[in-house]
Amino acid sequence: MNHPAPPPRPAPASDAFLADAADLLGPRGLTTDPERMDAWLTDWRGRYTGRALALASPASTAEVAALARLCAAHGVPIVPQGGNSGMAGGATPDASGTAIILSLRRMDAIRSLNAEAGHIVCEAGVILQTLHDAADAALMRFPLTLGGKGSATIGGLISTNAGGTQVLRHGTMRAQVLGLEAVLASGDVLDLMIPLKKDNRGFDLKQLLIGSEGTLGIVTAATLRLLPAPVGRATAWVGLGGIIEARTLLRRMERALGDALEGFEVVPAHCLESVLAHQPAARAPLAGRHAWNALIECVSPASDSAVLREALEAALAEALDEGLIADAVIAANDTQAEAFWALRDGISAAERAIGPAMQHDISVPVETMPEFILAASPQIEAAFPGTRAVAFGHLGDGNVHFHVLAPQGAVRGVWEEADGKAVSARVYDLVTQWGGSISAEHGIGQMKVGELARLHDPVALAVMMQVKQALDPDNLLNPGKLLPNPVPR
Repeated sequence: MNHPAPPPRPAPASDAFLADAADLLGPRGLTTDPERMDAWLTDWRGRYTGRALALASPASTAEVAALARLCAAHGVPIVPQGGNSGMAGGATPDASGTAIILSLRRMDAIRSLNAEAGHIVCEAGVILQTLHDAADAALMRFPLTLGGKGSATIGGLISTNAGGTQVLRHGTMRAQVLGLEAVLASGDVLDLMIPLKKDNRGFDLKQLLIGSEGTLGIVTAATLRLLPAPVGRATAWVGLGGIIEARTLLRRMERALGDALEGFEVVPAHCLESVLAHQPAARAPLAGRHAWNALIECVSPASDSAVLREALEAALAEALDEGLIADAVIAANDTQAEAFWALRDGISAAERAIGPAMQHDISVPVETMPEFILAASPQIEAAFPGTRAVAFGHLGDGNVHFHVLAPQGAVRGVWEEADGKAVSARVYDLVTQWGGSISAEHGIGQMKVGELARLHDPVALAVMMQVKQALDPDNLLNPGKLLPNPVPR
């Protein structure tokens, strides 16, 4: 019979542990200075703040492995942290002050880039924008991007299986990882870095670690796939009468454009108007107001921009003639295309300026997403008077950000802890009823641990707990994240 692992052993701030860690990492690699640690004790959204025994910043995989062995010997929990840009509090320590934060930011080397083979080897602390720049310089591209590309690190993106705006064509981070290096709770180094197209030697352990949020191992490096740099690009902003029409247009564009279709984002009128109010220099792409808008991106490594624009224009003209869309504009150049994307990327900041909101990163099957939005939005607004439900994002891969804005006059920080939690529980109930996921791309972190335990398939949850026990029997790797802390035997 399998028993749950015990909770973390008490880890007092012993002089012995800190002295050994200081000897291992040196003054640059370890600090207990509250001022130097303070910025890394609160998550990006400002919802979670914890305490830490120390901030460790190793410079190599060997140092991470030695530190893991030291933590195991002293019973010190480890909270891995990349760019600290996560959305679910997954890289923030708890309030006990017994854990160390293990920052991977010093491990930022690009070890190699092979354009002919189509892969790049980089350490966990490499920032996504830096990876993009290195690929661009080699006339290649890394096919994953997101709004936080200037701070998000490769280790964090792997640990949360990040998504972004190109999943429709290229998949999540899981699809980009060809090889992986990670340090286990024991301090052993798991080296799976060689990219093999065929390898049937049992379990694919790298896939087990991807998306595990640092609870099974500490990602230290990865081999990632690269694609040829695009030759052509075409971007359009489309006005639509409804979200059902948006799905029909998506299917039309998939047939007309094939593999060139890389992004299909939906933006309701409320979100666009919020961005325009928040960004005085921004301009609406279309003259009229439309209940829904679609942002369509096409990219090709073979066809030039003129050919892509012609194909996109023909597909949109046909949709316009049939009354499927109300209006459309195709970006004349990259500057205008980036202006379209700035409207999409500015939604979250514009909403924060309006007031408190509960933000839900959810997915349901693409074929039922419009019906889910149409059914769930009025149900939430009726159950919580004064709220407003808005959905936007990646319709092409069945993932939208379903935000519920607080009633006018709600106090930030107070409403979220009271009515906001009930709102989220109701949203997750509805998502589960529609066969969806309560976390599409942001992870579980500490924010959704309780909801995952409440709503996830109990067999799947039990298997995950057994895997956690096998790889981290003392529950020292990111305890309290993704999975609930086990009950003592």
